[in-house]
Amino acid sequence: MSYAMPLTLPEALALLRDGSPRIIAGCTDFFPAQAPGARTESILDITAISDCRGISEIADGWRIGAAASWTDVVRAPLPPAFDALKLAAREVGSIQIQNRGTVVGNLCNASPAADGVPPLLALNAKVEIASCDATRTVPLNAFIQGVRKVDLAADEMVVAVIVPKVTTSAQSAFLKLGSRKHLVISIAMVAAVVEVQNGMLSDVRVAVGSCSAVAQRLPGLEARLIGCAVGDVPTLDFAAQDSLAPLTPISDVRGSAEYRMDVAAELCRRAVVQACEGVS
Repeated sequence: MSYAMPLTLPEALALLRDGSPRIIAGCTDFFPAQAPGARTESILDITAISDCRGISEIADGWRIGAAASWTDVVRAPLPPAFDALKLAAREVGSIQIQNRGTVVGNLCNASPAADGVPPLLALNAKVEIASCDATRTVPLNAFIQGVRKVDLAADEMVVAVIVPKVTTSAQSAFLKLGSRKHLVISIAMVAAVVEVQNGMLSDVRVAVGSCSAVAQRLPGLEARLIGCAVGDVPTLDFAAQDSLAPLTPISDVRGSAEYRMDVAAELCRRAVVQACEGVS
């Protein structure tokens, strides 16, 4: 077993090109996933790479480095549209997990119940991917392709999540339902980002997790909500007109498929209402 902790991104990418190491940062998913007695031949620790650390404002939005933790998200001075992501950050395990676990690791793990995915989908996030040969940017909804499956070649690594610019008037909310209050895998979760002009919803983005193999935006529901008066939102039927059509929940120990659909509709309503309440 070999362990490498490069100080620069080019050095890390060269190691990826020349071998097949497992990339680690917080290790909050890596170690629990190891089978008893399993040995990983090669490990690439990216936590010392300055290009992968921190959260910063860039010319066209915001950049969340691949080694940025959930606690970094909570502490960062971000616009209100990121409040849903901050709320999700506080739901990722315990404080110890939030201090170690990374946003990018949560995405690359590609769990249907990944807390960070719905808020980032609602923010139109993209994933910045690098190799020795090139750098590319992929929309988050295309990067996560299925359960534990992402669009990443063996010689590539995710170096950051890019969130496009958001207006200061955009507000957001995140709601999660589980069998208990804390330290729980969700039955369903919803993130919403809204903008309001003259008392009407001018932009709405809603994403649902734990109700399909990959978290889903709800374009039908979003289209229905745009142009609605804020005061009418609480009384709308969020399950009508195939608003939840992209969702394909399963039945498991946490809840039936039918229950998840009912819960998703109600959480969508509450999340949009809650986001609207933050609009001044």
